Amino acid sequence: MSLTNTAVRQARPRNKDFKLSDGGGMHLLVRVNGAKYWRLSYRYAGKQKTISLGVYPQTSLKTAREGRDEAKKLLADNIDPSLHRKHKAQEIRQSANNSFEVIALEWFAKQEASWAKNHASKVIRRLELYIFPQIGKVAIDAIKPPDVLRAIKQIENKGIIETAHRTLGHCAQVFRYAVSAGVVESNPTADLHYALRPKPDIQHMASQTEPKKVAELLRAIHGYEGSMIVQAALKFAPLVFVRPGELRQARWKDIDLDAAQWRFKASKTNIDHIVPLSRQALEVLRDIQPLTGQGTYVFPSLNSPDRAMSDNAVLSAFRRMGIEKTEMSGHGFRAMARTLLDEELGFRPDWIEHQLAHAVRDPNGRAYNRTSFVKERTEMMQTWADYIDGLRTRSNVVAGKFGRTA
Repeated sequence: MSLTNTAVRQARPRNKDFKLSDGGGMHLLVRVNGAKYWRLSYRYAGKQKTISLGVYPQTSLKTAREGRDEAKKLLADNIDPSLHRKHKAQEIRQSANNSFEVIALEWFAKQEASWAKNHASKVIRRLELYIFPQIGKVAIDAIKPPDVLRAIKQIENKGIIETAHRTLGHCAQVFRYAVSAGVVESNPTADLHYALRPKPDIQHMASQTEPKKVAELLRAIHGYEGSMIVQAALKFAPLVFVRPGELRQARWKDIDLDAAQWRFKASKTNIDHIVPLSRQALEVLRDIQPLTGQGTYVFPSLNSPDRAMSDNAVLSAFRRMGIEKTEMSGHGFRAMARTLLDEELGFRPDWIEHQLAHAVRDPNGRAYNRTSFVKERTEMMQTWADYIDGLRTRSNVVAGKFGRTA
């Protein structure tokens, strides 16, 4: 006869172990100590075998019967349930050993020795911050393109587009390594970059984002021996990282040296914008003020004080310093700041995007006004100025986690 829930619940221990049969080879084993175990006895290849179906009451009578029925189906297909269970356990262990995080760390360990220390730390930070929490524990051969894209989209949604593209590139390298190691058959990241937004401003604009290269660039700028106006513009540009046209057309009437702010209408978005001025930026302005302060433009044309500086002035200065167009552009200071403020100094992406005068919106879809996060951005701009000054002078500057959300 089949067991009932009442019979199972009321089964009491005896002076030795005993069994209560439920039919079909399934029984409840009641131990002397009162413990109750579901068991299934069966024959396979002429041998008598027994497997566990669980422990009562954690495993109910109904669940135990379902386990028995699954085992019977395997036997009908000439599959030993015991071996099948061992193979499944082995697959689970193998999946854990071949998780994305395990393979990524293996790839990273092989690459790290050939990378600069700073680059290696940024690569592993991106993976730990953005990818491992999403797909790190998933078996790498079970990961599909949408899984990777969801993780990358979370970066894109923070507004740090450059970081999203770079992190996708790291994932692609991990999968290519896995393909070469025979762990996966194909790379699911192929073509995913088409699903991301293009890198704003810098998609075709040369820039420097490695601190060592930035330091070299800044030293070259401070060593430039051209006109004082171009010298000042070159020093001012990385401190404020506005668009090249906004830099050239900076007007004295828009700058409040006492309040340490530059207010103007952003050229691309046509929104009112505030650039907090660091001590270093104010120093550049006060140095050039005796020369151009009586005119309209902070950086006027060399040929006429009534016109803004030529759009080729900075680029020509780069060429004279031996900086090729593939190495740096006028827009490059924006890419430099965006990347290093996020990856080296850890400032919040929305503060960075707002300082770049992008059309940032709050969670309710409302455009931030020009005074949004002015206090925080003022701190950010001073920290940025101190940081790049430290790079230029080879000071021992340590990146901090300013403004990073929890």
